Amino acid sequence: MSAVTSELRDDGVRVVTMNAPPVNALTVQGWFDVAAALDEASADMATKVVVLRAEGKGFNAGVDIKEMQNTTGFDALIGANKGCFAAFKAVYECSVPVIAAVNGFCVGGGVGLAGNADIVVASEDAYFGVPEVKQGALGAATHMARLVPQQMMRALYFTAATIPATELHRFGSVYRLAPREKLLDVALEVAASIAEKDTRVIRAAKEALNGIEPVDVNKSYRFEQGFTFELNLAGVSDELRDDFAGTNKAGNK
Repeated sequence: MSAVTSELRDDGVRVVTMNAPPVNALTVQGWFDVAAALDEASADMATKVVVLRAEGKGFNAGVDIKEMQNTTGFDALIGANKGCFAAFKAVYECSVPVIAAVNGFCVGGGVGLAGNADIVVASEDAYFGVPEVKQGALGAATHMARLVPQQMMRALYFTAATIPATELHRFGSVYRLAPREKLLDVALEVAASIAEKDTRVIRAAKEALNGIEPVDVNKSYRFEQGFTFELNLAGVSDELRDDFAGTNKAGNK
């Protein structure tokens, strides 16, 4: 059963839900499933806006490190990198606006999804972070830089610290805050205000706004991923992921 579901409502709002217990750390297939759901929304003229949300404790905990450490070779690593790239790209390039409804934690790959969304609404207890350096990886700085100022992004990146949604609301990168139990309602309210517009105009507006972006987010993220591969070839990443996952992949090589 897929960890990602998609439901088109009568008002043209498509709700894409991630549900991969216990913490929504997506497998390789899970990331490609997110990409497929967003691509489907993009191609469907009946879809006017997407709400990307999650069930459970938090929005997204990034890649499934245990899957990566319990497979031989680099297939899972390469798959996760390609899957994340595809998912982030699908969010950014979706032909209609994407609203990320962030509950609880949004870390690693979760920041890639939220950072590439057009609008972010969050629960009052939500927090964001990019802890990749602790697992010997680099990535999602491109997307965190869309949520916080440059020096704040660097501080969060180097320290692997998190930042609460209340702070992002102050910066303006979180559009609305809500109690966790009201988060979906708030996201649907914002979505409805978009869905009532002519979707042909909104789709043109999305393409226009992407066209004037000062940073090519796809190339920027791909550049970051290159350093992740270097760290893996050097053996650094397996050592750090083993510490996290309680495995011994580095020692078995």
